[in-house]
Amino acid sequence: MLKPTVGPIIGHTTTNHARIFLRGELHKDALVFAGIRYRPFGNERWSKGVFAQLTNVRDMSDVITLNDLTPDTEYEYQAGWFSPMSPVHTVESVQELPLQWPRDPYRFRTQSSQHATPRAYIVGSCRYLRMTGGVPASPRHGDRIFAAITHLAQHAEPPISAMLMTGDQVYIDDLNFIAPDREYSEILNKYRTAFSQPHIAKLMSSVPTYMILDDHEIEDNWPDNKSKSDSYLYKNALAAYELYQASHSPAHELLASGHVSRDLHRYWYQFAEGDIEWFVTDSRTRRNLSADNRRILDEEQEQALCKWLIHSPARVKFVVTSVMFYPDRKRLGDDAWKAFPEQRLRLLETIRTHRIKNVVFVSGDVHGSLTSRLTHSEDPDFEVHTIVSSPLCNSKLLPYAKASTFILDQPLAKTAAGDYRHELTSAVISEDNFAHLIVEAEHISVRYHDRKGKLLQSIQIKL
Repeated sequence: MLKPTVGPIIGHTTTNHARIFLRGELHKDALVFAGIRYRPFGNERWSKGVFAQLTNVRDMSDVITLNDLTPDTEYEYQAGWFSPMSPVHTVESVQELPLQWPRDPYRFRTQSSQHATPRAYIVGSCRYLRMTGGVPASPRHGDRIFAAITHLAQHAEPPISAMLMTGDQVYIDDLNFIAPDREYSEILNKYRTAFSQPHIAKLMSSVPTYMILDDHEIEDNWPDNKSKSDSYLYKNALAAYELYQASHSPAHELLASGHVSRDLHRYWYQFAEGDIEWFVTDSRTRRNLSADNRRILDEEQEQALCKWLIHSPARVKFVVTSVMFYPDRKRLGDDAWKAFPEQRLRLLETIRTHRIKNVVFVSGDVHGSLTSRLTHSEDPDFEVHTIVSSPLCNSKLLPYAKASTFILDQPLAKTAAGDYRHELTSAVISEDNFAHLIVEAEHISVRYHDRKGKLLQSIQIKL
């Protein structure tokens, strides 16, 4: 067996289930299979192999599911791909072959079944990896921060439950003005290159990774900048996104057979861990820019989000939105929630009138990191927080955000019932960074680290 050409990437992981993405390679006209075997760390006996047939329709990639796992258990696994000699093999028959598995094992941990135990997460966004003629320029620059995240994850207590990558994991449009990538093969090559760099590959092989797209997975400020000829680009960009980012997410239903459904009806999804729940929104592809029904989330998604906010029993509710919920930018803010004030106000009023506690909006996008607090002038019980983490790697052509980037001297919204007022609760970080969140009984610790792992600042959000 050969090592995966991309992956393995640990995706959605629960107490007893894990999804693992991996890619092989087209091997002439021969059949190609990918396989994984696993065992609790320290055990001598491996499981039977779990296999999938790889085809060019899915760029020689697939997601293999591991089921009936044990909670809060560290597993090690081996993953690879191969072409059998016989042209008539099936997923069932290759289980009987005497395979030589790749020697180096990977590790991951299942969720704890304990309800009220501290949990930790990594949050980041905007990882720029410029490609020129299909070759990455200075790839170590775009990959180095993941070495620091991996080091932290290997020593963190409590263990890192997941990494949330909240948008712009790839820049399909990085050379739009010179040689834009529009062909499916070009976009796939960007994903393969971006996700196979050594440090990000090592991190994603061991830490469950949840992703959602933003504009650069398609085109800057999509769909505001959409032209008539962009339908071709959009189709290709989303097909690649579905393979490399959505395929291992909870957006795909788990079937009774233990496999994930091939059908994908939407990109937004939810997942839970103990008394913490996440709602990861698609704030990019379901936008309506018409004057009479302007919305950043489609109606179905807004209704699902409000229903979840009202009825979920979770103690802490994280809402991921790839673009900033608040504060608003003075310039270029119309690509974010600033341009959809009616829908934002509906969400805030839902939280306030239903007296929902411990709601935290998590986002990226702005190439600056911060935390902020939102209150209401006439309702002392209302409080919402936001955590922004961006960028993992900036382009030298793009500026970092600063405190002066944001509108901070006026209410976010004014209503007959009172004003929504906000304030920064941290300094604005203007360098490459990532966030380490620790959710405990009484507070959330937000620790921002630079590209080498050095602690930049630490903030506590009281629960």
